[in-house]
Amino acid sequence: MMMTFSPPPTATPTPNLPVVRITEVAQHLGETVRLQGWLYNKRSSGKLQFLQLRDGSGVIQCVVFKGDVPEFIFEEAGHIGQETSVWVEGTIKEDTRSALGFELSVSQLGVISHAYDFPISPKEHGVAFLMENRHLWLRSARQVAILKIRATLMKAIRQYFDDRGFTNVDAPIFTPNACEGTSNLFEVEYFEKTAYLTQSGQLYMEAAVMALGKVYCFGPVFRAEKSKTRRHLTEFWMVEPEMAFVEHEENLQIASELIAFAVQSVVQNCQAELTVLERDVAKLEAITLPFPRITYDEAIKILHHHGRTDVVWGDDLGGDEETLVSQAFDKPVIIEKYPVTLKPFYMKRNPENPQQVLNMDIIAPEGYGEIVGGSQREDDLAVLEGLIAEHGLDDAVFRWYLDLRTYGSVPHSGFGLGLERLVAWICGLHHVRECIPFPRLMDRLSP
Repeated sequence: MMMTFSPPPTATPTPNLPVVRITEVAQHLGETVRLQGWLYNKRSSGKLQFLQLRDGSGVIQCVVFKGDVPEFIFEEAGHIGQETSVWVEGTIKEDTRSALGFELSVSQLGVISHAYDFPISPKEHGVAFLMENRHLWLRSARQVAILKIRATLMKAIRQYFDDRGFTNVDAPIFTPNACEGTSNLFEVEYFEKTAYLTQSGQLYMEAAVMALGKVYCFGPVFRAEKSKTRRHLTEFWMVEPEMAFVEHEENLQIASELIAFAVQSVVQNCQAELTVLERDVAKLEAITLPFPRITYDEAIKILHHHGRTDVVWGDDLGGDEETLVSQAFDKPVIIEKYPVTLKPFYMKRNPENPQQVLNMDIIAPEGYGEIVGGSQREDDLAVLEGLIAEHGLDDAVFRWYLDLRTYGSVPHSGFGLGLERLVAWICGLHHVRECIPFPRLMDRLSP
């Protein structure tokens, strides 16, 4: 007698059923819908299977009751592995015990693609292992929360500038020269010439601002600094506004407003993500204007008061010094008017004290270091030519930059804000490597 083979039964999606995202389920209470996503976690209890489904917008519990579904669906629900992609159909019900407030009572379930032995389980893993599997680590609830907060910050930053009449101008990635010397730049061959990956779009924004009045660029920048601290990346994102007819005081105010606006945007729009990260939201809610403001000289006095007498006037403030100074404040602190010897050639001298420049660094609280650096720019052609010569820079390389002072020079100012350090502070993260999807460090170029 010839044996016949019967394929195992499979579920078929219901035609014309609405497909919704998890964040939309509140609008479909009591309705039958289809969800699509990945199995995040699961547990079982006799005749019940509890599936945690994620779709990128959120996580919802899908309850599979043995009496409500065909036997093969109940069996499949018990065997699918973590990160298996599935579709589920069922009725949206209220669930006051869940963070979402809703759950799905499953009537149909189908596997799109099985996943077996997913390497990142809910248990603890070492940082090295997680970094090697960064492409998969991104799927965890913590990393999803960080990426959503990062996206919210990027949107808020653009909104702040766009709503105030700024024009977004893209700066080049390849540059023929550096803003502040080439020692920390990545050198690349460029058609038998030497070029560098940009460390800043500032010089180009100074050109654009003379055309458009208020501009900003927002993109990746690169630093070949051989540093392995928790605050450094070799590739990171920076927003750099430049403003014509704006001097030091207004520059300070705009930078402060931007930070406060960005922080409060996260507080208002990312409560669920901040909860996942167990962030103390009260500390973020307190980030309102005005910010405390001290001079470099006063910062040195604070360090001396706390026993750091080894730091003398004229020394740069590193990460440890910034942290110590910031501990005196519960908001970002502005440190202004550094010695000219510590800052780049293009910063304008303080007319009240030529040994100082009209610059500002803004230091985040809670030990997260500098998040903003900026200054009023030197707008006098003769002075700038002298400074370029004083710093031993090639006048011919900066000829185009000097043209900006030759043809209609005006007072102007700007600053740079490092996105990853801002993300680290707002999320309460120890290391900036979690603040960018695929971090580039001295010892990491993949995945």
